[in-house]
Amino acid sequence: MNAPPDYGRAFARWRDSAPEAWAAYTRHPFVRALGDGSLPRSAFLHYLKQDYVFLVHYSRAWALAVAKSGSLKEMKIAAATVNALVNHEMRLHVEVCAAEGITEAQLFEVREAPQNLAYTRFVLDSGYSGGFLDLMAALAPCAMGYGEIGLVLASETSSDAYRPWIDTYAGQEYQDLCAEIGALIDAALEQRLGPHFPDVPAWNALCRTFRSAAELEAGFWDMGLAGA
Repeated sequence: MNAPPDYGRAFARWRDSAPEAWAAYTRHPFVRALGDGSLPRSAFLHYLKQDYVFLVHYSRAWALAVAKSGSLKEMKIAAATVNALVNHEMRLHVEVCAAEGITEAQLFEVREAPQNLAYTRFVLDSGYSGGFLDLMAALAPCAMGYGEIGLVLASETSSDAYRPWIDTYAGQEYQDLCAEIGALIDAALEQRLGPHFPDVPAWNALCRTFRSAAELEAGFWDMGLAGA
């Protein structure tokens, strides 16, 4: 994939504001190993179990976005995202782990790794202590990053070892979700900060939040590799 996906104006600017953190996250050795099929199964399962727990808290953060919303449209998109996470994305984790003899009840009780704890609490704190925009800046790297990673791996890999995972995030349904979230963020920024939101002082703080979340994503991949 030569050009980054178009997930909106704000995402493109956030992504460009943190090139090193974004590359460390989206081109991480864990990601490359997913693509070429060399990732040890033990590392993948360790990641999946931790990611299931992450998604529990990530869903709660999107539920918080419903409470932080300033319009009915924002509420509807945030609520739909919670539904997509809880009833669709988490299903992949459940199905793969079930084939390994790990039940959903066991997944829910997995003890969080420190990297997982740091990331999920950062996202939730961004929402609790800030407003809707702060929460969106913290949520965006996960949502859009996985979309970008899925597209890159789908275009680069010839291995089928982790094809179901790749296809989930490269698929049209997930790509449409990324575009919808990007449009939500753009509209929210324009409504609250104006059409020239990158020139508003508050924009810099949002960029820092985005970068921190991307760095925590890279740490999450480190945690996954440690489970090999």
